[in-house]
Amino acid sequence: MKPKDVKKLASITRATYALVQESGLAPLTLADIARGAGIATSTLYIYYPSKQALLDALYEQAKSATCERLTRGAGAQLPPKLRIRQIWLNMLNNRLDHPAEMVFQEQYVSSRFMSESNRELGKRFVREFDEVLEAGQRDETLKPVALPFLGACILGSVRETARLIAAGVLPDDESTRTTGFQLCWDALKA
Repeated sequence: MKPKDVKKLASITRATYALVQESGLAPLTLADIARGAGIATSTLYIYYPSKQALLDALYEQAKSATCERLTRGAGAQLPPKLRIRQIWLNMLNNRLDHPAEMVFQEQYVSSRFMSESNRELGKRFVREFDEVLEAGQRDETLKPVALPFLGACILGSVRETARLIAAGVLPDDESTRTTGFQLCWDALKA
């Protein structure tokens, strides 16, 4: 069997992300994706036998890449504040550098298309992130509140900072990043 063309796979991925960002996940069709990728619909079926298979594969790929990006440089040897700061900055960079991919992931997670295996993949990442937060609580660096509150504080702060930067309301500079993280940290610290 002939190996799948990496360029076509990349085109399919880009087209899917762009279409989801433009009009959402529900109205998405394989014909739309093929057209956006510049390939025949029959060719798309060689790569993915169904919309569900395509969405599942792209989510797994995107989530794995995102997890790798978010943990880069944030090893367990760092003190909690520096580790959380690095993750926060990685989250911000990821949102700014991959906006269509992030929209795709958020819509997929909230959709009826979310597969059980990808639900488990998401939970695995959350568990890893929770371990970072638990370590901060154990050494009394972070507030002793339910972990979802801490996670929501971080994610909300990153989302809004990225949105404000992308909209041109705030500059994308070190001062904005430092202020954004410090405000988040002030909400998290014990």
